[in-house]
Amino acid sequence: MKAAYYGGAETITIGESSAAAPGAGEVRIRVSHCGICGTDLHIFHGKMDHRVRLPQVIGHEMSGTIEALGEGVDGWSAGDRVTVRPLDPCGECPACKAGHTHICMKLKFIGIDTPGAMQGLWTVPAHTLHRLPDALSFEQGALIEPLAVACHDVRLSELAPGEFAVVQGGGPIGLLIALVARAAGGRVLISELNPFRLKLARELGFEAVDPRETDLVACVNERTGGAGADVVFEVSGVAAAAEMMTKLPRTRGRIVVVAIYSQPAPVHLFQFFWRELKLIGARVYEAQDFEKAITLAAEGTLPLERVVTRVLPLEELTEGFREMERGGEAMKILMRCSE
Repeated sequence: MKAAYYGGAETITIGESSAAAPGAGEVRIRVSHCGICGTDLHIFHGKMDHRVRLPQVIGHEMSGTIEALGEGVDGWSAGDRVTVRPLDPCGECPACKAGHTHICMKLKFIGIDTPGAMQGLWTVPAHTLHRLPDALSFEQGALIEPLAVACHDVRLSELAPGEFAVVQGGGPIGLLIALVARAAGGRVLISELNPFRLKLARELGFEAVDPRETDLVACVNERTGGAGADVVFEVSGVAAAAEMMTKLPRTRGRIVVVAIYSQPAPVHLFQFFWRELKLIGARVYEAQDFEKAITLAAEGTLPLERVVTRVLPLEELTEGFREMERGGEAMKILMRCSE
């Protein structure tokens, strides 16, 4: 079995998977597909070397089949089709004891802090597993993790049927948020700069605008009778969007910050006072969001196949990263990790 090792300084080496025997409470998975996400690209660029032990296999958006089980693993069998919720909380910190293990104060993110899924065989804690129904292909199964992010974001927004939502940023997560929000009965407007992503969003039936060409505030007000958006999802992570997000909501509207801001960004706090806005931070997902994502995907109503731009063999991981760097006509790139 092959494995792709990140060695620092934009270096990927293809070697053999370590195929570690599963210990107590662990399973070994034959990985089928693994997606490249923005975090993986940050790792590739050396921006997270303080968390990654070199050389290390990375990746966490995956699908596969259980190959072997360690001692004490109940409810699972070899051959079960699974995906992994790649969070390993400590179970002891105040956040964990309050039931918020997904934002554990000592959280280990599997695929960053520990070895990931860009390999043929991968050993993980059994508590991370979620079952994939036969109706889902392994390609679709590799989209469950980012889809769970979207489910978490929409759930925290408390979006109700008929409400109007703006998604700032039409990349993979933004598009998935738009799809989940629409499935929840919301009316959705996407703001995006990239022409390929704009075109794709429109082909999927969304109203999508380039904020450099459209007055976004006027557009939202026109669509809402001057009230403003019920929910704004900030997914782009750019300062201009942080400034814009407070201009779009209605009185007592909600803003969900999904993007990771590495640097402080100016935010118009007066708007929170003036319109009694609610600001919601959203980080990764919880178990119920994975189950919701699996249910939505299995229903077959979400056009997940359109989210996948390319599927490459694991040996071409560097090319996958380069294509993501170029932007342009790329949404989600999946790596085929085993046959």
